[in-house]
Amino acid sequence: MTLPASIKRNLVASTLVCVLLPFSSLAQENQPEPLPLPLDEVRMFTEALDRIRMSYVEEVDDKTLLENAIRGMLSGLDPHSAYVVENEFDMLQETTTGEFGGLGIEVGRENGYIKVISPIDDTPADRAGIEAGDLIIQINNRPTRQILPEEAANLMRGEPGTQVTITIARENREPFDLTITREVIAINSVRSRIIEPGYAYLRISQFRANTANEIEEEIEELYAENEDLKGMVLDLRNNPGGVLQASVGVVDAFIDQGRIVYTQGRLESNDMEFMATTNTVASEIPLVVLINNGSASASEIVAGALQDHGRAIIMGTRSFGKGSVQTVMPLAEQRAIKLTTSLYFTPSGRSIQAQGIDPDIVVENAFVTRRSRSVAQVSESDLPNRLDNANDEAETNDEMANALISAEEILVTDYPLNEALNVLKGINAFTPQRRVNTSGTFAQRDN
Repeated sequence: MTLPASIKRNLVASTLVCVLLPFSSLAQENQPEPLPLPLDEVRMFTEALDRIRMSYVEEVDDKTLLENAIRGMLSGLDPHSAYVVENEFDMLQETTTGEFGGLGIEVGRENGYIKVISPIDDTPADRAGIEAGDLIIQINNRPTRQILPEEAANLMRGEPGTQVTITIARENREPFDLTITREVIAINSVRSRIIEPGYAYLRISQFRANTANEIEEEIEELYAENEDLKGMVLDLRNNPGGVLQASVGVVDAFIDQGRIVYTQGRLESNDMEFMATTNTVASEIPLVVLINNGSASASEIVAGALQDHGRAIIMGTRSFGKGSVQTVMPLAEQRAIKLTTSLYFTPSGRSIQAQGIDPDIVVENAFVTRRSRSVAQVSESDLPNRLDNANDEAETNDEMANALISAEEILVTDYPLNEALNVLKGINAFTPQRRVNTSGTFAQRDN
């Protein structure tokens, strides 16, 4: 039996950590003896199947009935196990490595409803104001209760330029409709910038196959363009996860030894362990990682590993808590099941499943405004005929203005990021680059 080429590629749902298991390896595994079937329940199933075939208002072919039975059996296990066919494999592939027409929204399931894990940065969903935690209760007037996340994602996808109307239920607000125009979703997984002199910002929106290489390149470029980097902020907020190996590579960029993550399942063959290598590019620079309830799966692997190693301070709010691994197992040509086969653990042995990562410093999202300076406030530098600074190190007006504008942008638009920046400044203030002689006696220095 062979699989289509689209199935053999790296197949990982964006909110899941998945493993593709070829059919041949299934046969070679040291599988336990099959359990005996409960005869009474088998008889009940066949009787229910026969009654549906004979009495349902419309005739339904046996293939559809049996496939629906498989779908129901898997969906009843957990929110991430599912029955998939070839077009659904293509959707997984597109989300992980390619482009597709849609809204740019990652969804899961909660209490029978479709829940927004997170909107992808700079996509129609993000610009329309969809938030992590929203419930999608209708898509084009079709109720979404009890439909699978894969089906909901398929309903929201379509030709770029076409529109879709979704009904959102949000806490403390009446349900409301949003009509959004689909676009080609091209996911850029890593971006960076300097937020203040000496401090860099790295944002990972999703873990794709090449994310580890991208972040290494971004860090090397930051070092090349900024000789005096004092700290970095790694932003994983509203990152729904993705490729397991990508999260391992990101952690490896910041540590050079030790365990990163391991998995444990019912079968020994599902147990894996990933270790750091010496291929690190930023092993010592102070690091703060931002997370929130939209940070899931691979994001939690990164945050948990860096937290356990004491390599970063984790800030924000508790993460989503998706700590399971799904294995894609072929059943027949163009048919497979995506089955939860193991849980993953942080280096210290913490399970993330249904628990998430608790930040070291809790910082809720908020808007902060900066008070204007009172005209009554006067300092020495404002006085007429003042003496200039003895060290002759005054900054230019332009430099001061740029610094104020940068700080103001952070304060108003992103309070957690501002707090992360303050923590990095505190770390550098506590461990100054050079020791200052405070003894009162100063020797002549050699220059």
